[in-house]
Amino acid sequence: MTNGAQALMKTLVDAGIEVCFTNPGTSEMHFVAALDGEPKMRAVLAMFEGVATGAADGYARMADKPAATLLHLGCGLGNGLANLHNARKGKVPVVNIVGDHATYHVKYDAQLQSDIESVARNVSPGFVRTSKSTGELCQDAADAVTAARGLPGQVATLILPADVSWSEGGVPCKTPAQSPAPVADDTTVKATADAIRNGRKTAFLLGGRALREPGLIAAARIAAHNGVTLFAETFPTRIERGAGLPPVERIAYLAELATLQLSEYDNLILVDAKAPVSFFAYPDKDSYLVPDTCKVHTLATPEQDSVASLNLLADVLGARNATPVVQPAACPGRPRGKLTAEKVCKAVGHLLPENAIIVDEAITSGLMLNALTAGAPKHDLLTLTGGAIGQGLPNAVGAAVACPDRPVIALIGDGTAMYTIQALWTMARETLNITSIIFNNASYSILNVELERVGAEEAGDKAKSQLDISGPVVDFARLAQGMGVHAVRVTTAEEMAKALEYALNNPGPHLIEAVVPESLNGVKRKVLPWLLRTLPSLPRPVSKALKKKIAP
Repeated sequence: MTNGAQALMKTLVDAGIEVCFTNPGTSEMHFVAALDGEPKMRAVLAMFEGVATGAADGYARMADKPAATLLHLGCGLGNGLANLHNARKGKVPVVNIVGDHATYHVKYDAQLQSDIESVARNVSPGFVRTSKSTGELCQDAADAVTAARGLPGQVATLILPADVSWSEGGVPCKTPAQSPAPVADDTTVKATADAIRNGRKTAFLLGGRALREPGLIAAARIAAHNGVTLFAETFPTRIERGAGLPPVERIAYLAELATLQLSEYDNLILVDAKAPVSFFAYPDKDSYLVPDTCKVHTLATPEQDSVASLNLLADVLGARNATPVVQPAACPGRPRGKLTAEKVCKAVGHLLPENAIIVDEAITSGLMLNALTAGAPKHDLLTLTGGAIGQGLPNAVGAAVACPDRPVIALIGDGTAMYTIQALWTMARETLNITSIIFNNASYSILNVELERVGAEEAGDKAKSQLDISGPVVDFARLAQGMGVHAVRVTTAEEMAKALEYALNNPGPHLIEAVVPESLNGVKRKVLPWLLRTLPSLPRPVSKALKKKIAP
């Protein structure tokens, strides 16, 4: 006889789920035992649930298929929520398996009892199911996989009671083949073509799969043929970029700058993206960032095939054979002198190898990353889709598991690093080829800016101390070494370049702790709010020049 856990494992691997990122407890022990009987399932242990969920997110972004997680009860799910939130916002497929007490034990309200379904709906609103019996378990699992890997991708949460897992009578189920995504209909394509042809200034806003090479090329052909500008979402799930690929300007994080970017356009065409809104509400500022004078059109929704839709549009416009503008190869010089965040990014641009994966959670320290890697060899970039910090190190774990033949470079702020520092342990345990660069400026620089942007200019010492992480300053190199990761601390640009060169030429994992000054020092923090208030009223050439200085 086959118990529920064994049948579930067979159902998952038959559906193409090959990796499970785990942080198990007592209620999940039969699932853990079933791992031994399934050689096709790789199990990767994380020392914190947020690492497991963030790794599943990073894996799916690069593998284009879901991984599974294994979490312990509602409390374990709670610990993993932030990175499941990022996966949900990035439309990333994850099969989230959460153990529960045996069905007959629930009525006793034991110490770890909680309402798991209510917690799960925050991050997987499209699919939450508690399996009621061993006989139903595998069909429930097949349904979860189908839900996760559809378009758009989503987090599907399957709750697995312990007795459903250990009881006999499990029967593996087949997961149906994924249906092809629909394409934009003829009416939509024609209306979009008419908007482009009307002679008014038009831009695409690309997201999702439209930011992979085929979508970028299709959009760039239209841009070259019809004078359309290409924008990308502020925080793309995954964008392919570098020399030989069409360059795309990302919408700025700061609402004032985003508004300025869009101010000259009459038409904004959404392709697997939503109209941009401000990350937060600010006093006396608009939350919706598209100007009133700009009309929004939708070519393809996240549920549709954005690449095929772009190609249909190119055909209607006669742009299919147009020559797209691509980014020329360019390499910034090797950095020298006192180390700054910009010089760290310059070292990455100077040394980036072909086919690398960059995970960017550098926050303010990474302001120059896009500019300094634009002409680097082709690479993928993963970003902080949901804004819940602590994504970067776990995403790097998942990306490296998905693509073991590709170097992964994770750029991480010091504040965000502390949320999921346990990911370093998993990197060492799995001998993953990851180079983590932690910008240690001993400050939540972005929050110092936000303190003023929300109108709290008169904040005193007690308030400002909540944004200060300089006492004590964390020694990330020693933390990494304590978890089995080769690590160095660097304070000059020469040391930075040498350390990165070593890491890229030797199997990982590695950590480079870059000791840098604040990217937004006290003077800039005072000047920046003034600039943001002033930019919209300045003459366009002046405002655009300032914009490039602040948010390159």
